Amino acid sequence: MSDYPEFENKMKKTCDALNTQLATIRAGRANAAVLDQIQVDYYGVPTPIQQVATIATPDPRSLMIQPWDSSLLKGIERAILASDLGINPQNDGRAIRLVFPPLTEERRKDLAKQTRKYGEESKVAIRNIRRDAIEKFKKQQKSSDMTEDDYKIAEKDIQKLTDDYIKEIDKITEKKEKELTEI
Repeated sequence: MSDYPEFENKMKKTCDALNTQLATIRAGRANAAVLDQIQVDYYGVPTPIQQVATIATPDPRSLMIQPWDSSLLKGIERAILASDLGINPQNDGRAIRLVFPPLTEERRKDLAKQTRKYGEESKVAIRNIRRDAIEKFKKQQKSSDMTEDDYKIAEKDIQKLTDDYIKEIDKITEKKEKELTEI
């Protein structure tokens, strides 16, 4: 059937979204991706920090944010404080430094739980894509656009695709949990 790529693309996008979401969970080491969701007010427009500043990693446990316009320092500092990052920015008048403290055992467990939650949400999304695909094939079969045998084959193929992507999500979340516990 030529309908599979549509559903496979949706499942792949779900995995990509999970990877993006997990990148924002800080794992004790400095990673600029933790700033991806944070926006700063730039002349009245909410703008991602990456678009108004240079972000560097001077050492494994810190990030240095140097805005191109020094008037943004306070705004960036406020945006970081308002986020759920849990790190106090240090402003030296020219740049903002974020020092990532080592994670406590309790914080690691919370982050691992959050990782599993994101993984579960992604699995639900994959299963919803499977349901939509099967409904589409059922309609095609009812309207005689698809034979009973083709429907059974399509259903089996979509189930295999679903199983493969659920395994992929498990791998992604397992890798992130391992990263959180190995620090």
